[in-house]
Amino acid sequence: MTKSKTYDYLIIGQGLAGSLLAWELLQRGCKVMVIDNGLENASQVAAGLINPVTGMRLVKSADVEQLLPSAKHCYTQLSQYFSQNFYIEKPMLRRLDNELLLANAHKRLADPAYKDYVKTIINNPAHPYLEQQQTGYLQTRLLLSYLKQYFIEGGCYRQTALNNQDLQLQPTLSWQDMSFKKILFCEGYHAIHNLWFSWLPFQPVKGEILTLQHQSPLPDIIYNFGDWLIPLDKQHIRLGASFDREHLNTKPTLQAKSALLQSLKHSGIDIPGLSIIDHHANIRPCTLDKQPFIGEHPQLPQLLIFNGFGAKGSLQIPKLCQLFADALQSNSPYPSSINRYYATHFPH
Repeated sequence: MTKSKTYDYLIIGQGLAGSLLAWELLQRGCKVMVIDNGLENASQVAAGLINPVTGMRLVKSADVEQLLPSAKHCYTQLSQYFSQNFYIEKPMLRRLDNELLLANAHKRLADPAYKDYVKTIINNPAHPYLEQQQTGYLQTRLLLSYLKQYFIEGGCYRQTALNNQDLQLQPTLSWQDMSFKKILFCEGYHAIHNLWFSWLPFQPVKGEILTLQHQSPLPDIIYNFGDWLIPLDKQHIRLGASFDREHLNTKPTLQAKSALLQSLKHSGIDIPGLSIIDHHANIRPCTLDKQPFIGEHPQLPQLLIFNGFGAKGSLQIPKLCQLFADALQSNSPYPSSINRYYATHFPH
């Protein structure tokens, strides 16, 4: 009879949340196993945008003063370790196409609390733009491929489609020939089918992104005009992203493609000689209250979730990984804890 291998944590899902959490725990000397179905996930398709000031009101993301330095530090560390640049910082021009946005831009420029994030208003004949700083994008697909290889080489990755019913909870937590202290679910939108966490109010959103080739040089700037445009190199840009709550599948659509191209056409950014070289679709794990879902199952504390980062994963996940790992190791409170939903779903 083969002896069971014992691990601290089983991490299910190798998107950005599962990968950075596994990296954090491994750096702390924990014994970790990552399992993933190997299929394309939302993190690989995502633009990886980091933008501290968003929305019509141009407000700072909650806790950005803690989240942004953590994210930059994490991606710098990974870049140094793998000798590969993952986070690309570029200024962003936000189109101010109505009076409200323009008024809010002036307000933010006058507010000392925003001085690190907004720089100036650029007057353009068609529309003024707000120049934002400390913006950029994470090359998520590239980062995840490096981390996957790292996990494989460390003997802590298995590629398989997991059925929740294959997990044994009694007498110990186990799967196949391995046993664990805790199981951490990082499955993205697939959590809506999770046996233990599907009660959480996810609001998954399908998003589609185009990769385009062009002939003429473009300024090395991210544009935000409702949709966004990211220059990848001298000849390629990414354009996104559509927003669809109804059709939760990963099939690229003609409707989204034409809506994105139409949006670019109306943006006033002139890019001759465009051709589409890629079109991706996937599903973001957004949540009802726009906050992540982190913490343990109220009746089975050995099962935990780390999920629900939506479009802000690149910014939020590094710091929340640290706080989650602290909570796992020292019983400090979980950040963005799912205990806010316990009373609704598990009344005493």
